[in-house]
Amino acid sequence: MKLQDFDYLLPKDLIASFPLKNRSLSKLLLVKDNLTNHIFRDLPKLLGPNDILVINDSKVINARFFGKKTSGAKVEFLLERMLDDQVAIVQTKSNSRLRVGERIELNREKIFLKLIKRSKDAFFVEFSCQIKPFLKKYGKVPLPPYIKREARYSDLSNYQTIYADPKKMESIAAPTAGLHFDKTLLDLLRLKGVSIANITLHVGMGTFKPIKELKIEDHNMHKERIEIDQASVDLILKAKSSKGRVICVGTTSLRCLESVYNFNNGTLKPFKGETDVFIYPGYKFGVVDSLITNFHLPKSTLLILVSAFAGHERIMSAYNFAIKNRYRFYSYGDAMFINMQSS
Repeated sequence: MKLQDFDYLLPKDLIASFPLKNRSLSKLLLVKDNLTNHIFRDLPKLLGPNDILVINDSKVINARFFGKKTSGAKVEFLLERMLDDQVAIVQTKSNSRLRVGERIELNREKIFLKLIKRSKDAFFVEFSCQIKPFLKKYGKVPLPPYIKREARYSDLSNYQTIYADPKKMESIAAPTAGLHFDKTLLDLLRLKGVSIANITLHVGMGTFKPIKELKIEDHNMHKERIEIDQASVDLILKAKSSKGRVICVGTTSLRCLESVYNFNNGTLKPFKGETDVFIYPGYKFGVVDSLITNFHLPKSTLLILVSAFAGHERIMSAYNFAIKNRYRFYSYGDAMFINMQSS
């Protein structure tokens, strides 16, 4: 298919710059044979007692930080991926040319990093301290570029799922479908008998890398780290055997499950490794039955993924419906529940 097939026009005022005060009051578009409006807190009414929600428990790291060269020129960094406690891959933005071997001062405590290697579109850098404590103290929330404001203190919690695991702080963006859940909603779902399984995909640049090829099949994804343990595998297989739906919360959860299923030749097993799987129309899904997801950017790998899951025509109709009904789009926006089976 052509990249142009996944384009649409979005009024700028529908881009959500801030989240709702109450997470679960977001709109929820139910996508089945027809399209119906709901509120996210209606979710327990739409799920059955044998269903299972698969959530991504990765936590967003404060990946945006700043430094200056010896010349005084400012440099903005976005952590792309940690390689160990002091070495990482970063995206850079500066009005002054950056060179391998340069040391960039990061703050008045004389913490610095060294540019040790250049790749096609990033730098490998070595910090003079451990990365995670530095980012916790000095880093900023890496809000997406379409949110045209500086990150605020409130974003530290708003741009984080309530179930994010502090031990898994490696994502550079939130798995945003999960932002709609609050504790009360999760408790109501459990009371109904809905199971919840944790998996992990650390969101990296692969999720957001623009597609430059005219034919989507020619696009290559960056690798992202994924993990699923035996307990979650058992819960998912139990739901399957009970005729329940495997409902992924977010495209990251879906990519993780489908990747593991494919890597293990059509079976679901514990796995810890990486995925660069790109899901586009024609892909045969092996595990996932339904999907909860936000609304994605035009011509993005995420919009292509949901089109592969529900059908290109159905998804583009859903997006047009959402625009007409004034849904809020992107990370802090509303959600859709793509339900291809009955509860």
